[in-house]
Amino acid sequence: MYVFLPSTVPALAALLEEGRVEGTPLTAFVADPGVEGDSEEAEYAAMYAAAEESLRMLAADPEAPRRRVVLAAEMPDRIIEHRAHQGEGVARVSVLGAIPYKKLKSVHVDDVDAAEDVAEAVEDPASEAVEGHELMWFAVQELRYLVEEARR
Repeated sequence: MYVFLPSTVPALAALLEEGRVEGTPLTAFVADPGVEGDSEEAEYAAMYAAAEESLRMLAADPEAPRRRVVLAAEMPDRIIEHRAHQGEGVARVSVLGAIPYKKLKSVHVDDVDAAEDVAEAVEDPASEAVEGHELMWFAVQELRYLVEEARR
């Protein structure tokens, strides 16, 4: 099952050090388009549900660079526990175990230019400050570059 996990830049650094995403259970989001829904639109909505959750993680870590981070991973269904349908073709799930680096498929991150709007959204989630910002796609091999860039 393809899952979208909220994250932060410091969590990316920990992922690189540990070789996996730790935490049990991990909150994630999956596409749940229903019988007649569009799976591509549902995946997009799931990614942005994870990005919204990333804002909450940023609020808990005032030192983290103000960029939303979403990890996409392919995980076996047996370790995914459905918790709630979020609407708009999205379900909130729990991943019951660590996610190894090799299971990651891509990383989605705000551009550096979005930092001010992300900071505003962290302070006031109802502000819609990040509405105009699309997450950029990165290959998993680019994680180290992303972390180094954010530390500058």
